Amino acid sequence: MKVVCVGHSTYDTTLPMDFYPTENLKYRIHEHMECGGGPAANGAYLLAKWGMDTTIMCAVGDDYYGQQIIHEFERVHASTECIEVHPDFMTSSSYIIANRSNGSRTIITSKKPPIRKLNHNGNIHADLILVDGEHPETAEAVLRANPDAISVIDAGRLTDDTKRLGKLVKYVVCSKTFAEEFAGKKIDVNDMSSLIYCYERLKEFFQNTVVITLEDKGSFTKLDDYEILPTVKVQVVDSTGAGDIFHGAFTYFIGNGYSLRDTIHYASITSAISITRIGARCSIPELKEVLEYDELI
Repeated sequence: MKVVCVGHSTYDTTLPMDFYPTENLKYRIHEHMECGGGPAANGAYLLAKWGMDTTIMCAVGDDYYGQQIIHEFERVHASTECIEVHPDFMTSSSYIIANRSNGSRTIITSKKPPIRKLNHNGNIHADLILVDGEHPETAEAVLRANPDAISVIDAGRLTDDTKRLGKLVKYVVCSKTFAEEFAGKKIDVNDMSSLIYCYERLKEFFQNTVVITLEDKGSFTKLDDYEILPTVKVQVVDSTGAGDIFHGAFTYFIGNGYSLRDTIHYASITSAISITRIGARCSIPELKEVLEYDELI
């Protein structure tokens, strides 16, 4: 299968600490982690690492971070021919404080105004597509050029672009925050009616398969009936990129013919393994590790 991922690409610097820092003090740590990041970009990295023929479409600057991102994709044999290097564009960078005592992460991102349309016309063949709302005009062109492809949107932020692109994909996999903002109702995972209300508003608008991710509570969707599919319980070290990794794994399994239930299950395992390690992209497990996880617990 030919996979195309369109979206935001950044470079992450993760600073692991055993507590959250206090303002106006100096701290010294003995290690830090650097790797590429970004929702669809992390998904593309996972898909390529797991052996799929993957093309990433994104924009980077003609700088150190941009070159590192390209080299990372080359190491997992992803196609980088659609990564645009802009001499007047600074590669996005994110600085992440990972609090190992509770698994939280605080992210500060330096990002130029987004490029809505890449120079590539979007006329590229794809059997499987993952988009995240970045470069929306290019993402729309790719989706419209491949109407029969299995397509997924990582809907993290509610914008006009994610709403428009969400109507063009087969699977809207959205965050709890996205669902709440879209439906205008807070979700209480102990109140099934709040989940159903948000789900139905999304379903009515997008007219496709909807999955609402609930972080450590699992994912909500409708199979034979409405259901919360639990996640795997682990000791959280760093939750950076957990959602991106879930979406990348979701795209892999749904694209390879797994049922929606099994797709969510294995995507949850993938994400859970990743948060037991520092960093995002560098925490992605091997496919074999995910498939054998159930046998080991």
